Amino acid sequence: MKTPPWDQRIARVLVKPLVKSPVTPNQMTMFTLTVALAGAGLLATGDAVNADWGAGLFVLARFLDHFDGELARQKDMTSRLGYYLDYVSGALSYAALFLCMGIGFIDSPLGPWAIVLSAAGAASAVVSMFTNLGIDKQLDLDEDAEHDAVGYPGFAGFELEDGIYLLAPITWAGFLMPFFVAAGIGAGVYCLWTCWTLLRLRRG
Repeated sequence: MKTPPWDQRIARVLVKPLVKSPVTPNQMTMFTLTVALAGAGLLATGDAVNADWGAGLFVLARFLDHFDGELARQKDMTSRLGYYLDYVSGALSYAALFLCMGIGFIDSPLGPWAIVLSAAGAASAVVSMFTNLGIDKQLDLDEDAEHDAVGYPGFAGFELEDGIYLLAPITWAGFLMPFFVAAGIGAGVYCLWTCWTLLRLRRG
């Protein structure tokens, strides 16, 4: 998108207190990944209360994911390492989310389909990381240290990825299983879209 998404604009303001602190962008990335993995881990327990906390933590982590890039720009600490770390952090976060939701739903009516969906979602997250890196390379965005690792289509200040913010309220309302099914299928569709986009760019 030509203009930053709304969550990134909010992060740009909230991160200001960290600009004069010793916190580095890469440290922020690792902290965000830790929060995401903790949230995903709670979803693996199959316990409703843990799932509520896990969903909240994961959504918080996805919002904090915008802080490292904004901190890097405001501290003038952008780097290629940070660029790649952001992509890897996002892929690991989503892969863990799908795997842990699948584990949490093993004894649910989904049965073995829970494992199939979790594996498909996790694989899609990892493959999408590589295809998005390839798309950036084709567009010469990988040479721009200030480029955000987004790779998601967007409209009116919102990105496709922003749908993950629904994870918390949907889980709290007791509808995590339908979300898991829809997200597993959606992750596969998105992965195919990135593959097609990369192929089209290479041919063009």
